[in-house]
Amino acid sequence: MEPGEGIPQQIRQVFLFFVCLGGSLVCSDTRRYSVAEETETGSFIANVVKDIGSSVEDLAARGARVIFDDYKPYMWLDQQTGNLLLNEQLDREALCDLTEPCILHFQVLLENPLQFFRAELWVRDINDHTPTFLDKDILLKIPENTAPGTSFQMESAQDLDVGKNGVQNYTLSSNPHFHLKLENNDEGRKYPVLVMDQSLDREKEPELRLTLTAVDGGSPPRSGTAVVRVLALDINDNPPEFEKPIYEVQVPENSPLDSLVVKVSATDLDAGINGELSYSFSHVSRDIRKTFEIHSISGEVHLKALLDFELIQSYIINIQAIDGGSLSGRSTILVQVVDINDNTPELTIASLISSIPENFPETPVALFSVQDRDSGENGRMVCSIQEDVPFTLKPSVENFYKVVTEGALDRESRAEYNITITVTDLGTPRLTTQHNITVLVSDVNDNAPAFTQTSYTLFVRENNSPALHIGSVSATDADAGANAQVTYSLLPPQDPQLPLASLVSINADNGQLFALRALDYEALQALEFRVGATDRGSPALSSQALVRVLVLDANDNSPFVLYPLQNGSAPCTELVPRAAEPGYLVSKVVAVDGDSGQNAWLSYQLLKATEPGLFGVWAHNGEVRTARLLSERDAAKHRLVVQVRDNGEPLLSASVTLHVLLVDGFSQPYLPLPEAASEPAQADPLTVYLVVALASVSSLFLFSVLAFIAVRLCRRGRAASVGGYPVPEGHFPGHLVDVSGSGTLSQIYQYEVCLRGDSGTASEFKFLKSVASNHQESMNEVEENSNFINGFGFN
Repeated sequence: MEPGEGIPQQIRQVFLFFVCLGGSLVCSDTRRYSVAEETETGSFIANVVKDIGSSVEDLAARGARVIFDDYKPYMWLDQQTGNLLLNEQLDREALCDLTEPCILHFQVLLENPLQFFRAELWVRDINDHTPTFLDKDILLKIPENTAPGTSFQMESAQDLDVGKNGVQNYTLSSNPHFHLKLENNDEGRKYPVLVMDQSLDREKEPELRLTLTAVDGGSPPRSGTAVVRVLALDINDNPPEFEKPIYEVQVPENSPLDSLVVKVSATDLDAGINGELSYSFSHVSRDIRKTFEIHSISGEVHLKALLDFELIQSYIINIQAIDGGSLSGRSTILVQVVDINDNTPELTIASLISSIPENFPETPVALFSVQDRDSGENGRMVCSIQEDVPFTLKPSVENFYKVVTEGALDRESRAEYNITITVTDLGTPRLTTQHNITVLVSDVNDNAPAFTQTSYTLFVRENNSPALHIGSVSATDADAGANAQVTYSLLPPQDPQLPLASLVSINADNGQLFALRALDYEALQALEFRVGATDRGSPALSSQALVRVLVLDANDNSPFVLYPLQNGSAPCTELVPRAAEPGYLVSKVVAVDGDSGQNAWLSYQLLKATEPGLFGVWAHNGEVRTARLLSERDAAKHRLVVQVRDNGEPLLSASVTLHVLLVDGFSQPYLPLPEAASEPAQADPLTVYLVVALASVSSLFLFSVLAFIAVRLCRRGRAASVGGYPVPEGHFPGHLVDVSGSGTLSQIYQYEVCLRGDSGTASEFKFLKSVASNHQESMNEVEENSNFINGFGFN
């Protein structure tokens, strides 16, 4: 409410005059009235008739009225009733702010005679304001290493009400990290304090959101809230550390401006802003700041002003590195200003040996002298050579040095050395002179020839042409010149019976090997010998290597038929009963091949037959069997031509002729006669057949017994042979080999063969027996033949 500007200034002065001088007219008692703020205009407050001791009529007659100290018409006096009525709604907060109690002083003025009555209007507070936080979003940044029990004072809420209507309490949302504590300030007002119960863990929960509530004591109570955001900050628990506690540098006095003096570097184990460093000087003098400057990021120290050795010989600069968390590390730079060095050392070669032999230790190579015209440290010199050469420097007399080998040199490792002699003075900056010398290492025959392989394996196919190049050996010698020239030779064989010189020769210059004559795989499958390599040094050195020559088989042997015999005598005749079933075994062609491998894989084929389709030959084992049932219309005599082929390239073959006689139950003896022979007399054919059959069966039985005994004797002596025709080893192709895996003979018909060592003819082969499931069948046939013979009167 604005002051009453309608009252004339003169009335104010008269009123003050009467107040001051007419104090005796003022009632000494002060009346007290009260009203709640925000009471409606015109509301009754009190009746002053009794309080002033007057009547209602007197109020109107004497012009009673109410005057406040600030001349604002908060109330008016009804002269007809003597009631004090509100002239306007009162706002306690606008009138008194936070002052309690809120009192408005006024006087009741009566005229004729002039009389004053003092009174007070107490404005009572009502809860018409809500507690309010000035900052609705309160941000707290708390390091994660803050210890439990740490307190954080919060801003209190503002409430324009007073007394119990003001802020009476604060609450905090439930959380495991903080609780709320209330404290009173100097004015007695409460304010909240956050107390940490549990340390923060930024990695688990980087931010907390809490709700802070302020509650007043009104009825009903009012409340206001604010959000407290707690950010867990990474702790900065590692101060920066410099690489060195003291940096010592020497700077020439003639260094140009902005030249780099030193670069300092510090590390901080923290991350983020806690690990970001800033470099600066720390407590340095004004002269240092004028002369040097440091880059805050790179740590490079540069010159801002020229140095003068005569004025200042050294500077001590304190530096610091500060991280983003305000932790710092300190170091010191010691700058030595030195005088310049302007004379380089001089080197003079007195003696030089350009070539030295290998294997000689501590051989002198060069003698030289050095000098420097500077003085003091600038005139002192240091001589050196590079570390990657087997030489060393040895001081001689004053300022003279010798270059000497450290040990025996090896020309094969390195034949030439470039030695750099470096002379450096001790001035600042150091000046250097370099001189290069070349030393050659001469060769000594200290390396024997070395073959590229310890053993060589060569392959040559049999029946080769004479002087055929079959391979080469090679040896190298690490020496040089004549010491590295290699000569090849054949060494005497370990077997004195081996005619090596007539089989193989070697080129002495290049190590090429030649076969001097044709080789025969069947006679010699492998040849093993040693070759030597000798250099032309003095003394000569040599080495040797093993050479194996493997002879490869060629298909140069045709299959040889072992059975039936083909020696020009009476042909072999096989008897077949006419009642034989299809697949009846008539005979078996047995053949061998002197070659090996697939060159010895044999297959059988029926070339010619008297009656095609009656007999068949199994390709993989040579068994001759009937192909169908025999009939009376089939001819009695049959001539079969069977071809035996190997699997070599070119393909070689042999053929054999079989004579087959069809008989009825073996009751018809038959003696085959040579086709070319003439019949001198007419004989009974039946008699001839019987005689021939009897003789054949008897001879077969006798030969079987003798062959069985011979085989057993051969097995005991383990000297069995096959007349110079080796039985092929290894596996045969699937179309040539029986699934039983028994070679060219099936599992059912495996035959035992023994040939005499002194005979190469096929006449010594004897058909012995079958050794599988047909053994019993063969015995029955023998019994039948025996009965057949007995039927003719033979015992």
